This record gives sequence, structure tokens and C-alpha cells, in this order.
Amino acid sequence: MAVEVARDKDREVRMLDWAQMSRAERDAAYNNAAAVEDSAEWISKWQALSAKRRDRNDAVLDVAYGPKQRNKIDIFSSGNPSAPTLVYIHGGYWQRGGREWYSCMGEGVEAHGWSSAIVGYTIAPEARLSEIVVEIHTAVAWLAENASKYKLGCPFVLAGWSAGGHLTALGLNAPPATAGLAISGIYELGPIRDTYLNEKLSLSDDEVERYSPMRLPAVPKPLAIAYGTRELPRLVHDSRALHELRSSAHIGGALIPIPGRNHFDALEELRKPEGMLTRAALELVPA
Repeated sequence: MAVEVARDKDREVRMLDWAQMSRAERDAAYNNAAAVEDSAEWISKWQALSAKRRDRNDAVLDVAYGPKQRNKIDIFSSGNPSAPTLVYIHGGYWQRGGREWYSCMGEGVEAHGWSSAIVGYTIAPEARLSEIVVEIHTAVAWLAENASKYKLGCPFVLAGWSAGGHLTALGLNAPPATAGLAISGIYELGPIRDTYLNEKLSLSDDEVERYSPMRLPAVPKPLAIAYGTRELPRLVHDSRALHELRSSAHIGGALIPIPGRNHFDALEELRKPEGMLTRAALELVPA
């Protein structure tokens, strides 16, 4: 009960502060691209690295898991059906980007013998958030059903960045998911409706309640939660608050502040074989 009261008071204080902000200030609170001067350069770098990885002979690309155009997965099998699989979910505030940009995010764990699967999903406004969440669950189920065909091993560790971090937290309750790594995510959706992001999302009251991880019972599976220490304050808060909520329920998963990293360069720690986030993913799987 004390934990619930503290959470309600904290939320009330934050919303009072929010109410005093102008629309421009609210937009800036979630505008990661504007906050990081070289954000476009990072995206371009990952696109180039991903194109190179997708050009490999062992890449299995554009595998459909559903009927829609973006319902596709790119698979990079280690060839070892007993090795873990990283299931990566891209970001873009649920309305930008695509799986093709982020194939390189499987490189870090690949160096340790893992397979990876890069998941695409329909973006807003072509799909509501409720539909996007269903697509992520469908993709994870499809991977489990087809694991032997593509030489993908278990456990399945979900990982996602930004909006993908949010979708990782929600996808963790898919039965095939063993653990998750949520990077720089947004876990309370209420304030999003007061920003430019809602122009395409059009979040309903029901979606805010059902798809804000901070408002849901914690999934009893390990979830490591990471953020760069130079992230926008709202994202830092969400990461720390979700970890606190899960810790209060005695559910495992590290809180990983990445020193000196912003919303974009933090993700390099997953791409690099010895990066902090690569190590975090490895530690989610018992030896």
C-alpha cells in the first residue's frame, strides 16, 4: 500500500509540473532527435552497417510473420540451434524507421555465438498502438513456432530501443520470451498525448491504461532496463521508475545507467561485442 501511495504522489507531482509547461516545452521533453545534434548521423551509420550485414549470404530476409507489408523479420542464425536468440525491436516513436535500419544491432551478441532476429511492425498512423503490440506478440510466437526451421535456439531474449524499449517491456509477457533488455524506453504514455507525437498515434484513454508498463502488473521475467545518463530527463525518469516498480515486486533485472551516453550513442553499447548492453544481454541467460 505504501508503494502505491508513493507512486500516486510522485505521478501527481510530475503532472503538476507538466501542467505548467507550454506545448513547445512538452514537445521538447520527448524530442530525442532535436536533443542530440548528431542524431541523423547515427541513424545513417546504422543504416550503412545494417545494409552490409543484410548483404551476407547467410542472412534470411523479409520473412513474413503476418499479412501486412511490415510484418516481416530478418533472421541471422548462428547455425547453432541451441544458442540463444536476440529478438530486436526497433524504435522511432512507433511511427518511424524500420527493421532494415537496425540489422547491425545483432552484431554484438553474434560475436558470442548468438542468433538474432530483427522484427518489423506496422507504424502509426497505419496502425494503432494496440495493433502494434499485437504484432509484436505475433512475431515472437511465430519465431518460436519456426525456430527449428531457421536454426534459432532458445532462450529468446527480447531487446528494443526507444519505442522498441516500450514494446520490449510489453512483449515480455509473450510465452516464448525468456527475458528482456529495454533500452531508452517510454513506460508511461499519458504525457505523450500532450505532444507532437500524438498527431499520428492518437492514443485513446484505453490504450494509455493498457499499454503503459508503469500502470500494469510487472511481468515476472527478468527485464534489464538501460538508459544513457545524458538522455532527456523524461526518459531517464521512466527507466528508473519502471525498475523501481519491478524491484518493489521482487522481480529481477538490472538498472543500467550508461555513463555519458545520450539517446543515440547509448545503442552502440548493444552493437559492439564488448559493449555494456551486449554484456547485459548475455547476463540475462544463465550460464
